[in-house]
Amino acid sequence: MIPQIIKVLKYWSEGEITNFIKVWTLVFASLCFCFFAAKHVPKGLSRLLIIIPVIILNLILPLSLHSMHLGGSSAFFLAWLANFKLIMFAFGEGPLSDPSISLPRFAALACLPIKSHLITPSQDKVIPSKHGLKSLWNYAAKVLLICLFLKMYDYSDLIHPKFTWVLYSFHIYFGLEVILAVVGGLAKTLTGIELEPQFDEPYLSASLHEFWGRRWNIMVTRILHPTVYKPVLQLSTPITGRKWAPLPAMVGSFLVSGLMHEVIFFYLGRRGGSGEITLFFVLHGVCLAAEVAVKKVVNGRWRLTKSISGPLTIGWVMVTAFWLFFPEFLRCNAIPRAFDEYAAIGGFVKDISDVLVFKSFDNVTRFSVVEG
Repeated sequence: MIPQIIKVLKYWSEGEITNFIKVWTLVFASLCFCFFAAKHVPKGLSRLLIIIPVIILNLILPLSLHSMHLGGSSAFFLAWLANFKLIMFAFGEGPLSDPSISLPRFAALACLPIKSHLITPSQDKVIPSKHGLKSLWNYAAKVLLICLFLKMYDYSDLIHPKFTWVLYSFHIYFGLEVILAVVGGLAKTLTGIELEPQFDEPYLSASLHEFWGRRWNIMVTRILHPTVYKPVLQLSTPITGRKWAPLPAMVGSFLVSGLMHEVIFFYLGRRGGSGEITLFFVLHGVCLAAEVAVKKVVNGRWRLTKSISGPLTIGWVMVTAFWLFFPEFLRCNAIPRAFDEYAAIGGFVKDISDVLVFKSFDNVTRFSVVEG
């Protein structure tokens, strides 16, 4: 039985999965270099020069992957999260700069959206993190909803195109959350470190500040704060004053976020960006800055109720996403490629289950051919 299961795994590990393993082996090796080099090279420009080849490598490695799920997630983890954390590490900042950190924990913190504190057994059992991974039932429900969306796509010719895009938006959100939950479960099991939640029910947002700051892509917000927001804030304060300095810092953070999203979409589609993704994020940066400015001027004297501000917020995000974000997403052929990957996963599960029934992968293959 075991040899036959191994045979199935070898059959399915060819191609993309093999490249995925090679990529992450090189990533770990490069992070080992950073970890040990930093013990002998002081923080500052000299350490940055040592780390720059690793940063360049992190930009090159995702080009070896072509799938939406493995390639897209690897591009996000390496080209964005890891590189920004390594830049902070070069100057003695960020979670990687803890002198007591171990090599496995260093590697996990560098690449994954995880918290910098260890989860002890007593904390895990007695005081579960309010902001950690959600319950298993929550993710199971979202997997079922993704399956429902996949079935609904078969009837897309009967559904209004804009409603299909609404399904896409929820599909992206649920899919990202489930993928990151799987990564988080593995990280917590292997290293004892808890995954940073990426989303906190963003459809409940009552303002752009709440949506972008506390509910959507939370790790990106936290990585942009020390690397972009704070430096721009410091530069802006002498010019605009402390009260208004956060506004250009917000716009600058969204500009960088837009540019990094263009990079991720390049990895997904292997084509130059149209600039619409950057425009989407800059537009939201300007709108968020305007929202904050109005709140400063009004100073609590007048406020929309959540029943009004909530639909307005989500409506604005959806309208601008339909206008600027989803066209680029669809140009990457994301949905058909995702379907092919779901079919491949289904084929893998079917082969494993058939081996358990027929005891032989060769018999399974012949059986499948005969039946076809």
